[in-house]
Parts: sequence; structure tokens; C-alpha cells
Amino acid sequence: MSTEPVWPEGYEKVVFDSVDSTNAEALRAAPEIERPTWFMACRQEAGRGRRGRDWQMPDGNFAATLAMRPTGTAGWAALRSFMAALAVFETLALYTQRTRLSLKWPNDVLLDGGKVAGILLESASAPDGIDWLVIGIGVNLAAAPEGLEDDAFPPIALGGDIDPEDFLLRLAGHYATEESILEQLGFAPIREKWLRNAARLGEVITARTGSEEVTGIFETVDEAGRLVLATDHGERRIAAADVYF
Repeated sequence: MSTEPVWPEGYEKVVFDSVDSTNAEALRAAPEIERPTWFMACRQEAGRGRRGRDWQMPDGNFAATLAMRPTGTAGWAALRSFMAALAVFETLALYTQRTRLSLKWPNDVLLDGGKVAGILLESASAPDGIDWLVIGIGVNLAAAPEGLEDDAFPPIALGGDIDPEDFLLRLAGHYATEESILEQLGFAPIREKWLRNAARLGEVITARTGSEEVTGIFETVDEAGRLVLATDHGERRIAAADVYF
């Protein structure tokens, strides 16, 4: 029996030689798509990360964005950052030891403690929920970006000769599995699997929001995807922040 991966049913794929960013391309196309569609580029000229940061893409690295029209509320749609992180984790685990990988809340994947992948969600709201959602994924397959040595989580590359389209084939399959789990069983099993692979669970971490810095023991992630910290002033549940160890 063949074990070669196949493209997941119900998903489309578009591959570009070069774009400004896969998220920007997906945002332009999202209002017209009929089925979930992956947009991949061999090169990005203006990649973007969270909070408006630049995302560098050396040759041979991976950049793709999934555009879709999810059902449910904005909060329900946002849970897909955990699903995307798990899909990236499982795909990377095909190329390296799982013990080298971990997940950093809210949406980074670490390799040996360095940042190997990042995820950026963007959406448009509708009166009854979300009109469309794009999930941008960047992975340092071949090389780590230069000039970021002072970053709290310095970039690291997986290394080796990995074809980005081959990586997308496997990633798309893993992501489609997570969507099936969400549809059939809800967020609980996704949350449990994410926590099993979470970096620094049970340890002291710091979350920096736009207005404050909160330090406490990383207890869990709740049913809404919020970071739960046990602090000297009681439990804190944080919806959005940058996390530092």
C-alpha cells in the first residue's frame, strides 16, 4: 500500500514564483474563493509577521497562506491558530525528532528553543461572524533570517534539502485533519494535543500585552484559547500578548 501523501479533498492550491506576501495575495483573493485555498510562493518580497513586523524569507524557505470562509464567531475562527500550529508541528516532525519541537503560545513553533515557524491570522468580520479568514504560515526550512540575533527567540532553520511544495502537501493534509477534528469533536481535543506539546507549561513565563507585562506560572490554555497564568495577584486569562521565557 502506498504511503505517499495526497492533496486533501475539498482544498484548492495556487503556487506563485513570487508575490509581495502570501497573506496579501490571499486577502485579495479571499472575497472570491469558493473553497478553502492555499496560496504558496517560492519568494516573498514583503512578508509580514505579527504586530506589523517584517518576515524575512531566505531562498528555500516556506511561505503559504490558507484562505477560507469559516463558520461560527470570530473567537471560534481564531482557534485555528492552534490548529495551524499543530499542523506545522506534525509536518516538521516528519523531518526531525519530535522532542526538538515545541509550541509557543499563541502561534509560534520552536525548534531547539529557536523560532522555526510563525503564523499570522487575518480576517474580515460579517454581521453574524467571520466573512473570511486567512492563515499565513512561514517556516525556515533552508536558512534562518540574518540580523535577528538579539531577538528573544532567535530564528533557526530546519536544514536539509526540503522541497517547499512537498512540505505544503504534507502540511495541507495535517491541517485538513485538524479541521475535521474541530468539526466533529470541537476544540477540546485540539487544545489537549496543543498542551501536550506546549513550551514551558507549568513554568514561569511573561506575557507582554499592549499595556502591561504579566508574569506567572503557565497553567494552561482555556477553552477560548486564552493564556492562563497563575500570578501573585491571582489567575489571569490573556487573549493576546507576546510571550517570553
